[in-house]
Amino acid sequence: MLNGKAVFTKMIDTHSHIYSEEFDEDRAEMLQRAKDAGVLSIILPSIDSDSFQRMIDLEISNPDYCFVAIGLHPTSVKEDYLQELELVESELKRRKYIAIGEIGIDLYWDKTFYKEQLHAFQTQVEWSLECNLPIIVHIRDSHKETIEALTPYKDKGLKGVFHCFTGTKKEADEIMALGDFKLGIGGVVTFKNSGLAENLKEIPLEKLVLETDAPYLAPTPYRGKRNEPAYTALVRDKLAEIYAKTPEEIDLITTKSAKELFFSVD
Repeated sequence: MLNGKAVFTKMIDTHSHIYSEEFDEDRAEMLQRAKDAGVLSIILPSIDSDSFQRMIDLEISNPDYCFVAIGLHPTSVKEDYLQELELVESELKRRKYIAIGEIGIDLYWDKTFYKEQLHAFQTQVEWSLECNLPIIVHIRDSHKETIEALTPYKDKGLKGVFHCFTGTKKEADEIMALGDFKLGIGGVVTFKNSGLAENLKEIPLEKLVLETDAPYLAPTPYRGKRNEPAYTALVRDKLAEIYAKTPEEIDLITTKSAKELFFSVD
């Protein structure tokens, strides 16, 4: 049960940073709440070397439930970014990862390292093609730049998720034209004035996957508080309202999309 509502089928939280320190006091309980809410599995996107071991440890302690992606987050691209990329490259050679991410371009906080962000992004995209792995794309105040960065790889087998999608139908179409991309939908869709719900009505449900971005962007009624994977159900329920579907149908469609993207990799 979640907020008195029955649990339906199984959901996949395709983007969650539950290895972060915000969960150190109640991680086991939080994971149990996720399972009780119907979360089948959780994908853990990487940030940088500082949090890498915490992420790996969480996967080891929760096999077949937590799945790690490897990548360098754009806001972690600084003077030492080439050294950070060496870790990503060495890890891709060492073992199999479920995806490369969280990667992309972020021009919201700081534009100082834009050229380095672009280089790091495209380098990791090339590795994703070599490894036949999906990418998890972070985009903030950088839609145009991100589309331009990915355009050289169009028709080369690009696939992945544009994390935390909050854009328009036109922007969604530009993303889809690049390859086999899904749009990650999280708590923002429940925000009253986000406008996302109206935009999604023009986008096929089959193009969406569920995510939380925990501990960030908690959905209503928890907005402003710590987010967690159990709240995936609240995102699912909002999509059911938007698309006039049952929660079961949303679960089946979004979980199928997530499985095909992340769990059918050779």
